[in-house]
Amino acid sequence: MKIEFYGAAGCVTGSCHLLKIGEKNILLDCGMYQGKDEKERGNETFNFNPKDIDFIILSHAHIDHSGRIPLLYKQGFKGTVVCTEGTLDLCSVMLADSGHILEFESEWRNRKKTRQGLEPVEPLYTSKIAQLSMYLFQGYPYDQWIELFDGLKIRFRDAGHLLGSAIIEMLVSEDNKQTKLVYTGDLGNKNIPILKDPAIIDYADYIIMETTYGNRFHTELSSELESLAKIIKDTFKRGGNVIIPSFAVGRTQEVLYALNKHVEGDILKGASVFVDSPLAAESTSIFSKYHKYYDEEATKLLDIGDDPLSFKGLTFTRSPEESAKLNKIQSGAIIISASGMCDAGRIKHHLKHNLWRKESSIIFVGYQAEGTLGRKIVEGARKVKIFGEEIAVNAKIFNLHGLSGHADQNGLIEWLESLKAKPDKVLLVHGDTSAQEEFSELLHLKGYSTLITKPGDTFVPGALSPKFSLVRNKITALINSVEDLDVMDKNLLLEQIRDAIKNI
Repeated sequence: MKIEFYGAAGCVTGSCHLLKIGEKNILLDCGMYQGKDEKERGNETFNFNPKDIDFIILSHAHIDHSGRIPLLYKQGFKGTVVCTEGTLDLCSVMLADSGHILEFESEWRNRKKTRQGLEPVEPLYTSKIAQLSMYLFQGYPYDQWIELFDGLKIRFRDAGHLLGSAIIEMLVSEDNKQTKLVYTGDLGNKNIPILKDPAIIDYADYIIMETTYGNRFHTELSSELESLAKIIKDTFKRGGNVIIPSFAVGRTQEVLYALNKHVEGDILKGASVFVDSPLAAESTSIFSKYHKYYDEEATKLLDIGDDPLSFKGLTFTRSPEESAKLNKIQSGAIIISASGMCDAGRIKHHLKHNLWRKESSIIFVGYQAEGTLGRKIVEGARKVKIFGEEIAVNAKIFNLHGLSGHADQNGLIEWLESLKAKPDKVLLVHGDTSAQEEFSELLHLKGYSTLITKPGDTFVPGALSPKFSLVRNKITALINSVEDLDVMDKNLLLEQIRDAIKNI
């Protein structure tokens, strides 16, 4: 067995890891780069031949994990995409929507290129290609062992991150030896609305682990919900609108659930809530199909006839004309719109019409990748460009981490320490450099062996690190010199030894 790391190695987006078992090639996710990652790495080509891939094991439907599957199909992949039932259904609408956006963006760029006398570009893939690629998908329930071929069995466990999201357990049999590899995908934040907490894994020999919030801590959800209600009330008093950039699938439904508790009560009585995203409308219908995935609290609401994703005052806008009308509303509206990082979609229009207004509020409820418009606003930009026009940032900006779908540092550690024994190695992916380094340091202090993966890195379970001999020789030389040192120098020596061990 050999693992090669490509996407989400040394960055957050574009998850893609190549697992080689015998003659079989298996991808763990095939996601799209976004924000700064897209500009630096590009989405057009792969580091392997798509025709050589036998299986894709897909952790969940978010585009940074699934978004390049249609491109892989376009370039010759004809294998099988294995995922949960919920992920299959969500991908059926998300990938087609992604293709539609890519077509629209290409048309927009080509109008400019035509005027400049330049050759047109084609979209990465089209909505039609995305729809065709869905014929390769096979959906399975949670907690069922599936034999993909002689030498690999897998099982999907609930990751609590998105409807259908999975932690993937893999039993690899080679040379009369069985190795258990676990891929976390994206681990969910505990106690978030609708979804169950991440499943506990009994053991693993090796873990490929996400680190999105490896150096951050979320505020308690109850506190964030109180903040959400207060922000909305204060904004309405000022005569403004509340704009919530939100991922159409997952985060939008969680925000609706949170608003349901307050909108139907006295706190926000009479508020008008608009979900301005056709994809969000479709995916909300899919959420309603999978009540078996809901947590205990959401299930109890359903049992008493209260749909947690529907309430008086909620409107789903589908057509461009309906969306445009929202920009004429000056106050009293809560507008939830995609994309969650503000780089595409209808949210940019709502920001253009509200970002400059001191009466309005912008509430971020999800991760903002480096290089995205959302990240610039969150980090305090006073002016941003939207559709080529410079817009002043006068609205109040809020970032509610507690509504995040990702586990924070405490959540990641708690999940890892729930295993009955420490794995041989924790392979860190899906995180900014600072998050990965801090999280790796913390794991070392707790006795874990880690590897921060970089693009193109190869890991062979059971093999020594290629740096091992050099580091071992350095440590030996340091230890041999200890007798000639005073106490202060010995402490310095111990620090050098610790630093050397980290590089093994």
